[in-house]
Amino acid sequence: MSSSLSVQQREDGVVLVAGELSLAEAPLLEQRLSELLAGAPAAIVVDLAGVEFIDSSGLSVLIRAQQQASASGVAFGVQNPRAQAHRLFSLTGLDERLTGGATGEGRQSGAS
Repeated sequence: MSSSLSVQQREDGVVLVAGELSLAEAPLLEQRLSELLAGAPAAIVVDLAGVEFIDSSGLSVLIRAQQQASASGVAFGVQNPRAQAHRLFSLTGLDERLTGGATGEGRQSGAS
């Protein structure tokens, strides 16, 4: 069974996530973020522009990664969430916590 989630790291360190970030796929992102955190980078920025859908499992992965990053002194942020993800962040009160972290530009791409 192939995953409908793609996680890639650009040369500048931004983590590009594409596809559906739900219960079945969330462990892949969690593993990749844990690997990145183990390397003690200065910052981790997760770009969600390619994420078509995110559920509570995906949100939990992002929250845990943000908590682990904070405890390790690593800046963590999410940028370019699509409308559905941005709405989920807003409804849960996590929009500022997740999108206000490692980057001030390109926090959201608007409606998609």
